[in-house]
Amino acid sequence: MHKPPRIWVSNEKPAKGDILRVRAQMEHVMESGLRTDPATGQVRPRNLMSHFEAKMAGKLIFTWDPGISISQNPYIEFTFKAQQSGDLTFLWKDDAGQTLTAKKTITLG
Repeated sequence: MHKPPRIWVSNEKPAKGDILRVRAQMEHVMESGLRTDPATGQVRPRNLMSHFEAKMAGKLIFTWDPGISISQNPYIEFTFKAQQSGDLTFLWKDDAGQTLTAKKTITLG
């Protein structure tokens, strides 16, 4: 989780009540712990993205706890209704304890 995530918001200056579409993708290997390293023959340690959450102005609007079947570089898409201006913040966590955060500012028009 070293590169910044890619985030798209359908409208960063919506009217109150508009439905916003959010898409986010982050780079992560999503190692299941079921494969072996061909060079060493050792099992690669499990390291999955285990939690994602999105908050608007500090209020939780979306959460996701993916399972083992998610492919690498997970893509997330969700919608929410614009109620107020503020920061749309994102948090990703993985099994190794690493976290990644990002934000987009939403301003009601």
